[in-house]
Amino acid sequence: MGDLIKNAVDWATSPTLYFLEFTLAIVLVLRFRAFFTKKIVITGFFVLATAFFVFAFGDPNFNRIVTKPDNIPIVILLATVVYFSWLALRRGYVNDERVKQGLPTVEAEMGKQKVFTWPDLVYIELICLVLFTAALIVWSIKIQAPIEEPAASARTPNPSKAPWYFLGLQELLVYFDPWIAGVLLPSFIIVGLCAIPYIDINPKGNGYYTFDERKFAISFFWVGFLLFWVSFVILGTFLRGPNWSFFGPFEYWDLHKLEPMVNVDLATYFWTGLLGQPRPVEPLVRELPGILGLLAYFLVLPKVLEKALMKALFDGNRAHLIRYHVMMQLLLWFGLIPIKMLLRWTVNLKYIIGIPEWFFNV
Repeated sequence: MGDLIKNAVDWATSPTLYFLEFTLAIVLVLRFRAFFTKKIVITGFFVLATAFFVFAFGDPNFNRIVTKPDNIPIVILLATVVYFSWLALRRGYVNDERVKQGLPTVEAEMGKQKVFTWPDLVYIELICLVLFTAALIVWSIKIQAPIEEPAASARTPNPSKAPWYFLGLQELLVYFDPWIAGVLLPSFIIVGLCAIPYIDINPKGNGYYTFDERKFAISFFWVGFLLFWVSFVILGTFLRGPNWSFFGPFEYWDLHKLEPMVNVDLATYFWTGLLGQPRPVEPLVRELPGILGLLAYFLVLPKVLEKALMKALFDGNRAHLIRYHVMMQLLLWFGLIPIKMLLRWTVNLKYIIGIPEWFFNV
């Protein structure tokens, strides 16, 4: 029975299934938040998660990965992310139900109960400071610091991993050219965060938890934070092993495992696979299918969705047209990530546009 569970978990954490399961979980939690925000649900989740952890801890492969000194904080991070994401969603659901009943939000009622910063807040902060300092001292004594031998260019670790907060970018290097994964996409993330106050001008939801009043913003945040950051941290920490190959939680990290990378560009699929002829030598002609596809994706799709999304997000006000198109370009670049990942996993697509002569690969 134990081996059956382990094999099922290893199968369910294969890259395509892992990504789809994570996405489906987010959709279900947000869609059926009335059920998932119940206390019995989060309690049952942690009980089952603890039982699974106790069961899995006896497996030598699982134990070896989870107990690595630099992986222990990631386990704690995952538990806290799950709890506080649930707590925020629960408080938003409670406030939405109160508003429907004509009652003030929980934060509005709490605002009537004011206390002094000193000594009330400072006293609590002092206690937390002492407790966390003691916990860090015990941690530093009991757990060995993850310091390896001096770096040597002739002998690199396998796998060579970035710090946990950069594992998302390292994972993107598998699917995109380095200039896109390491420069363009991070730049769009920074620009997008700076642009939020100018694109999303909805004043609701400030100072209190809600979901119904900010459905798009909260849903987008959950997808960006949980799916494209937390899930990548899990994937890079626990599922990426030697040679950057995928391994299940109970699978032995075999240094000799090499996954065949049968990656094909879109131009090869089009000219050779579909038309049955050699690829043209001229780069622009050769990559014409990919160029037309991306132009349609970035230029035609926003226009097709303009009427519906303008009505949903900006009440159909044409004065917000610039905001809409800036937001759509950021969203489309964001959406290109899961599209490219799924295409790599399902049909081995490497580049939509591949022009190595110009160092331009998308």
